[in-house]
Amino acid sequence: MRILRHLLVLLMHLVLGSGDQRFSNGYYYQDIINGNGNGEIYFHKIRLHVESPETLVSAVQGSNVTLPCHYRYEPALSEPRLTRVKWFGNPYGRERDVMVAIGTRHRSYGDFKGRVRLRRSAPGDVSLVINPLQSDDTGRYRCEIIDGLEDESVTVHLKFRGVVFPYHSSRGRYLMTFHEAKEACEKQDAQLATFEQLYASWEEGLDWCNAGWLIDGTAQYPIVVPREACGGTDLAPGVRSYGARNKSLDRLMPFCFTSSIKGEVYFLQHPIKLNFTEAAEACQNDGGRIAKVGQLYAAWRFVGLDQCDAGWLADGSVRYPIIQPRMNCGASEPGVRSFGFPPKHLKHGVYCYKAHW
Repeated sequence: MRILRHLLVLLMHLVLGSGDQRFSNGYYYQDIINGNGNGEIYFHKIRLHVESPETLVSAVQGSNVTLPCHYRYEPALSEPRLTRVKWFGNPYGRERDVMVAIGTRHRSYGDFKGRVRLRRSAPGDVSLVINPLQSDDTGRYRCEIIDGLEDESVTVHLKFRGVVFPYHSSRGRYLMTFHEAKEACEKQDAQLATFEQLYASWEEGLDWCNAGWLIDGTAQYPIVVPREACGGTDLAPGVRSYGARNKSLDRLMPFCFTSSIKGEVYFLQHPIKLNFTEAAEACQNDGGRIAKVGQLYAAWRFVGLDQCDAGWLADGSVRYPIIQPRMNCGASEPGVRSFGFPPKHLKHGVYCYKAHW
């Protein structure tokens, strides 16, 4: 479409005479081919710039985020012009409309209805505000400015800050189909991780010698320290892949990803230790409910929950979060420690969760 517009303008330029400068769309066009392809179009002494100071934005699911986009003319125009602003997004790999605005009129589309607006904190500021962020909002967004025949755009990538954790139920590790793994993550207030999320966690030190499901249907695992039992010592550290697997027949464990905490996770101060049933009841009596695994990981990562006390969680596992490693609190690295799935009649503490409304 842009090439066709440029050809039409160039044809008009040739027909009317190369020595004349013709007035169109408020500009004297001199040579439209002078555009450099980097978000700016050259006019006779005027350029349209579309820019973003941040092309990669990180946020937490459930919060709000601003995707920056600004446009300006160089030199500045003596009078403001009515431009059309359009935001596109491709959270699912296919570009779709998010929002369009002309002056004070605007319209949002699909799942973005009621959740998006333009910031407009200054002239030329058309940054997109999304509130609240949903689990499938990550991806590439494009801010396009349209002024008559001309349009220029800039791309901003949105990703979630979060934590990836390997998960298995009390039945064992390699027992879940893809669909069961996806459901298992969701039950723990999380979702199946993407490759990008697993890779980022590997960069942060996640080392796990068991292949697990990712959301794209592949089986992969992160290795920081190569060793014989994990593909051998000849392979470099990295995220290793078994490729795409059969989602209905192959059985693995999932890598889950959690990006937010919408409430408070806390270790319940109780005079005595509790079995699993007593622990769940104690949380209810305290106005909450027994915490899920994803909620504990989120509290550890985003709130800095540090508690050297083992406690029951909703799936029947016993865990505790450590920010500052110390004597008698497990390994020498920060993390969420696990005692696995002990018999439910045994006595432990409990981690509770209260939602913020």
